[in-house]
Amino acid sequence: QSWVIFTFLFGTSCSADSGWLYQSRGNEFGAVRPGIEVLLEDSLHLVAGRSVGLLTNQTGVDASGQSSIDRIYEHPDVDLVALFAPEHGIRGTAEGGEEIGDGLDPKTALPIHSLYGTVRKPTPEMLVGIDVLLVDYQDIGARYWTYVSSMTLAMEAAGEEDVPVVILDRPNPIGSATQGNILDHRFGTFVGRFPIAMRHGMTPGELARYYRGEFGIEVDLHVAPAEGWSRDMTFADTGLPWIQPSPNMPNIESATHYPGTCLFEGTRLSVARGTDRPFQQVGAPWLDSNALAHIMNGYGLPGVRFDPIRFTPVSPGDGKFDGVEVEGVRLVTTSQEYDPTHAALALLVETHRMSLSNWGWLESHFDRLAGTDLLRRGIDEGASVEELREGWDGDLEVFKRTRERYLIYP
Repeated sequence: QSWVIFTFLFGTSCSADSGWLYQSRGNEFGAVRPGIEVLLEDSLHLVAGRSVGLLTNQTGVDASGQSSIDRIYEHPDVDLVALFAPEHGIRGTAEGGEEIGDGLDPKTALPIHSLYGTVRKPTPEMLVGIDVLLVDYQDIGARYWTYVSSMTLAMEAAGEEDVPVVILDRPNPIGSATQGNILDHRFGTFVGRFPIAMRHGMTPGELARYYRGEFGIEVDLHVAPAEGWSRDMTFADTGLPWIQPSPNMPNIESATHYPGTCLFEGTRLSVARGTDRPFQQVGAPWLDSNALAHIMNGYGLPGVRFDPIRFTPVSPGDGKFDGVEVEGVRLVTTSQEYDPTHAALALLVETHRMSLSNWGWLESHFDRLAGTDLLRRGIDEGASVEELREGWDGDLEVFKRTRERYLIYP
């Protein structure tokens, strides 16, 4: 079986690969082999005989669910010497925003360098003795996701120390749709560093190519593809196990709504953290759930239904109405036409109108999620949903044309 590892060196073009080879052999577990399997089974030369660092967490697994840490550590031809942990820690148990410290992996006794504490970019000292740096964890498909920022900072650090980077690619769990606005570079933060769409429709490997090509990250970059994945596949089609990438991302339904409902993190309203349906529900004690559901369904937005709901956020997940029953709506996906960013924008407009003096912004947080202050200011001024979305489609077309040069999968 032949396979292609995509390699991108300093100063080379990241244009589309016209000769991209695709031959899916599948596996006994499902239709897709993640990049960890492609690397160790087809392209071992990238790591054989080398000292390896691995940026990963609990989502870095093969198709059977075996940890990438274990697979690499136990491989006789690879020397795994250090681990790097993003937000939520190497096992994904820390709450969002909770700093994590360095440590030792209890199974392998390898050092774990935290990239979500006082240090967010690997230091030169952390990279001493590392010949190649691997990145293997599940992205969520939204611009606001710190794992991607950790990946780009690791790429920058590795490039500065002449350490090659290999992205062990994984499918985008919510598909290839591109939706929402494009971040204004003035609002770039660790939550979302670069101007891309709220829902970008790319894999980690494709994002790495895009960031390297468009934003000047100089690094010897390789991508071990997710063999067998195509852009029209649902996550269920892949046959891969779903492993919660963070404590409040329990399933694909929550992930599907996340590119939209995450914006409510920058308001006083709850997104149902600490419940069994985080990011699928939005509520507050002062809302009228039946009235809100009626108004939202009146928009006739394709692919989504709004059900009236009551729920009780619990600590430590929410931090807004812990233990208090709230009223709101549950967003239910009904078809692949669903645009969570459009739905969330309409929901912001209507909950803002309904909340009156109860409304409140967490201004800096909302603006860094929205990638602009125009949304917040427009909502305060009473702008309609269409007025708020003005210019989005044109910007998305430019983004989609640009990203074509970096896509890997058909």
